[in-house]
Amino acid sequence: MKMNKTIKKGLLILGGTALLFIAILLFHIITAKPAVYESPNLQVSRIDFENNIDSLQAKQISADLRSIKGLTSDSIIIKRNVVVYFHNNKITNSEKVFNELMSKRPYEAKRYILPANLASKEVCPVDQNSFSYKMSKSINQFFN
Repeated sequence: MKMNKTIKKGLLILGGTALLFIAILLFHIITAKPAVYESPNLQVSRIDFENNIDSLQAKQISADLRSIKGLTSDSIIIKRNVVVYFHNNKITNSEKVFNELMSKRPYEAKRYILPANLASKEVCPVDQNSFSYKMSKSINQFFN
C-alpha cells in the first residue's frame, strides 16, 4: 500500500515536470521571433595575373586587397597566377575592386568576366526538389 502511494507521487511529479516542460516549450515557440539573417550578398570574383606570382608578390597583393573596403582578410585565395576573392555586393563590385587594386601598384592583370552562357547557370549544389531539402526547409520555418 505504501509502495503504491510512492509510485503515484513519483508519477505525479514526473507528469507535472513533463507538463511544465511542454508549457515552456510551447510558450517559447509561440513568442519567439523568427531569426533574421543578415544577407551580405557575397560574390566571388577573380583577377588573372599575366606573370607568375611569387610569395612576396602574393603577400603584397593580399595586403593591397585587404585594404579595399568590402573584402574580408580571410576571403583571398592566391594560386596559379589567379587571385580569387569574396566581396560584399552592397559595398563594392568586382570592377571597383580591380580598379582600386590596379591604382595601388602597376600590376599586369586583367579582371575575369564570366562568359554569358555560364552567367545564367544555377550554381547551388542542393537539389531543391528533393525530399530532404523540403523537409529541412519546413522544419527550419517551423522553428523560426
